[in-house]
Amino acid sequence: MADARDELEPNHRIRPDVPGAARIWNYWMGGKDNYEADRAAGDAALQLFDMRAVATQSRQFLIRVVRFLTAEAGIRQFLDVGTGLPTMQNTHEIAQAIAPDARVVYVDNDPIVLAHARALLVNTSPEGVTTYVDADYHDPDLVIAEARKVLDLDEPIAVLFMGVLGHARSFEAARSIVARVMDATPSGSYLAVNDSNDINPDFVRLCENYKATGAVPYIPQPIAQIRSYFADLELVEPGVVPITQWRPDPTDIGEVAPLEETTGAVGRKP
Repeated sequence: MADARDELEPNHRIRPDVPGAARIWNYWMGGKDNYEADRAAGDAALQLFDMRAVATQSRQFLIRVVRFLTAEAGIRQFLDVGTGLPTMQNTHEIAQAIAPDARVVYVDNDPIVLAHARALLVNTSPEGVTTYVDADYHDPDLVIAEARKVLDLDEPIAVLFMGVLGHARSFEAARSIVARVMDATPSGSYLAVNDSNDINPDFVRLCENYKATGAVPYIPQPIAQIRSYFADLELVEPGVVPITQWRPDPTDIGEVAPLEETTGAVGRKP
């Protein structure tokens, strides 16, 4: 049976035999842009933890955050770092539904994600801008340079790191990346982070098993590490909390009980 992945152009960077984080996430979200290796890794993880709930609630968190930033904080520029594959209600769709003139720059270095960039660009609003940057966030200077081509770095920007900082080479590298990007933004900008923490041994074991597949490792972070990203920022209420508890919406889909293994927050640059 043919699906979207059969239509992708050949790319030597795509390794269908090695699980990819974006493709596994797509599988947990019910998408079709994944390979057998991704589904096998995804199913193995589901034996240890309900990652479908994590994937669903992470998307709901993104939706609530972008709505807040656009409708309440008045942000019109977004830098979404490590965006992953398109699923339901992507950043530009949420923001531009509220503010059609919103500008969104996506950053990723997964070749399949980049192959789907055209799907994101088709759905942008006529007044706004949506574009894609092929970059590794371990090179924040490149990310900033590319973002500067579309975003006005003299005006407030919302920087999003959604579920990706655990892929950094170290905790110190993650903090350095966030600090470097936020240093390039002006006062009034916002940082939004969502990442899995290390409080559940089963989840930590899941990540260790994932690393053994040959995929890029994901390291669950201590909550204190996630909190440290906001050290110089003004936290938006309710602060650093499980993502299900960050301004929950009665219309959210899926599990509403606290998902303690995931931590999220939004902060404003003074």
